[in-house]
Amino acid sequence: MQGGKHRFQVAKLNLYGTPNIGAYILASDNYVLVPDDITFEEESTIREVLGVDLILRTRILGMRLIGVLAAGNSRCLVIPYEAEIEESTLRKSLGDIEVLRLPSRSNAVGNILVANDRGALVDEGLEARAVKALEDCLGVDVVKGSIAGIRTVGAALVVTNRGGVVHPNASEEEIRRLEDLFKVPIEPATINFGVELVSTGLVANSYGALVGEDTTGPEIARIQLALSGGGEE
Repeated sequence: MQGGKHRFQVAKLNLYGTPNIGAYILASDNYVLVPDDITFEEESTIREVLGVDLILRTRILGMRLIGVLAAGNSRCLVIPYEAEIEESTLRKSLGDIEVLRLPSRSNAVGNILVANDRGALVDEGLEARAVKALEDCLGVDVVKGSIAGIRTVGAALVVTNRGGVVHPNASEEEIRRLEDLFKVPIEPATINFGVELVSTGLVANSYGALVGEDTTGPEIARIQLALSGGGEE
C-alpha cells in the first residue's frame, strides 16, 4: 500500500444509479481503474476505502465497463487485444506495472479471468497462447476451470491477496482447489440482497471493499470477514 497503515474498510457505493459497481471498477493493491466521468465524491470514496493512491480515470474500448473488460493483479493489467489505443496511455500511467493486450477472441477479460499475486483462474475455453501470455505477465500459475458450472469465472469469484468470496453454489471441493491456487481462504457469499455472481456488485483489494447499495448487513459482515483475513487488524 502506498499510503501507510490502513484499516480494512467496507463501504456501500452505487454508480450510474446501479449497485452493479463491479462492472465499472477494477482494483488491485497498486492501482485502481475507474470510468472517466465518475464524480469527485465517488472517486474520493474509492480512494479512501481501497487505500490506493494511483487511481486512473479511463475507458476501455470507449466504454465505462472497465470491470467487465479488464482484469489483473498488482504486477500486470490485462486488457482486450483490441484496446490498442488505450494501451500506450495506460503504460505511461502505470509505470513499472505491465500492460497486456490479451491475445484472445474474447473482449470481456474481466469475465474470463480472476487473479491475485499468487494464482489465476481462467475460462476453460481460453486459447493456449492467451494462457501463456497471462502466465508471463501476471507472474503466476494460470489454471483453466469453472465455478459451480459457470465458465465466466471472473463473475463468480472475487479474490485479493488476503481472501476471497465465491458463488454460493461452489462445492467444498471447488473451494479447496481455489484456496490451493490463490493461497488465501475463500468463503461462499452473495452481494446486493442475494445476487450470486459476486463480482457484479463487489470491488476489493487487500485494504478494503466496496459493495453495491443493495447489499445487506449480514452480507457485508460475511464479506468483511472473508476479505479482511478473518477480522480487523
